Amino acid sequence: MQFFDSHAHYNDEKFEQDRDEIITKIYNENVTKMVCVGYNMKSSQEALEIANRYNFIYATVGISPNDIDNIEHTNIDSIREIAQNDKVVAIGEIGLDYYWNKENKEKQKEVFIKQIELADELNLPIVIHCREAVMDTLDILKHKRNPKKRGIFHCCMLNKELIKEAIKLGFYISFSGNITYKNAKPDDAIKEVPLDRILIETDSPYLTPEPLRGTRNDSRNVKLVAQKIATIKDLSLQQISEITYQNAKEIYKI
Repeated sequence: MQFFDSHAHYNDEKFEQDRDEIITKIYNENVTKMVCVGYNMKSSQEALEIANRYNFIYATVGISPNDIDNIEHTNIDSIREIAQNDKVVAIGEIGLDYYWNKENKEKQKEVFIKQIELADELNLPIVIHCREAVMDTLDILKHKRNPKKRGIFHCCMLNKELIKEAIKLGFYISFSGNITYKNAKPDDAIKEVPLDRILIETDSPYLTPEPLRGTRNDSRNVKLVAQKIATIKDLSLQQISEITYQNAKEIYKI
């Protein structure tokens, strides 16, 4: 049985002391594909460096809505440059976040659209971060700049209407450890996602699933996310591992 962690952050400082050791353990426990995700220029460069060191790791590059305060046009040019590396499989994570940043909504939209255009230029999918910004995110995707290659709603909110619309637009839906939390109630949202559009992720080092919540997350715990989905979908863990593995390979073209 193999697993594909479609979204993790081994470029995070929380892995600074034991990154290589953890990555080796991950692979030895059957997480045989993983995507390391950038969220600003520095972390995108680091994601690519990590991906280039390991055959089973790939990278995304981009500037998240929480990292755009000092963005200039040169940042987009720099993302464009490193995105042409063979190990880069998407532009992301990008999107809108009105939970942490309510004061710069227009700038968030502008940078989101620019990076969708960059993804189109480079023929890459996008990885979307959306927090308390569902309507504006869908408006951009429907009317202002629907990306050619579509992409992934990462760590997707347990919002059936968002999921319905995202599926209609051709996106994949990725679930993380928060679906295991006691107050999550994820059943209806997960049942809404067809099997050919569902992905699993850890968002490591964040969102550690139960029963390990409170500890640093890593990709070995993606099995707990898969098990929760398997239970809700009334399938075996083997089936979910195979389905999500192939789905991730399909959207990322690996």
